[in-house]
Amino acid sequence: MKDANLFQLGIGLETGAHAEDTTIGRAANIDSPQDLKLVAGRDVLDGSRDDHFIRRDGKVFAGTHLIIEVVDGAGLDDEARIQQAFRDCVETCGATLLHIHTHKFSPQGVSGVAVLAESHISVHTWPEIGYGAFDVFMCGDAEPWRAVDVLSRAFDTADVRVRELLRGDGLVEGVQ
Repeated sequence: MKDANLFQLGIGLETGAHAEDTTIGRAANIDSPQDLKLVAGRDVLDGSRDDHFIRRDGKVFAGTHLIIEVVDGAGLDDEARIQQAFRDCVETCGATLLHIHTHKFSPQGVSGVAVLAESHISVHTWPEIGYGAFDVFMCGDAEPWRAVDVLSRAFDTADVRVRELLRGDGLVEGVQ
């Protein structure tokens, strides 16, 4: 892959966020799970916090990560179709698109990522067997489960298999 063009993340993004804020956490002296209860004087279970963590059914977690397998799909070698599927997922799920980057392989296959304010959607496809491996990870108010139907329609298949992970689940468990 010596001739591959390198893509540099962060260049040209309109958010202006190009550097990590390393003061968060340190200033609050978070050294143990007990220290997580109060951050900047506010309870982590407080629904008015602006950290975009999800508070549901007594749990606090970073976001919902869906591992989605498209099986017997059509069009999984079509870069433009995949990019449109990303856009449709973002719109349907209520997320915010920051950037899409895809790469078409030869003789077949596409890899790509949609970077979201709420996290990301990614894919790697094996069109020769009709398979696409998608990750949909979203935090905040976005609704990642809505992406399942979008991907089913986009790639003309009813065989879409999903596993859910609640990212960060248990990090603040038992904090009341």
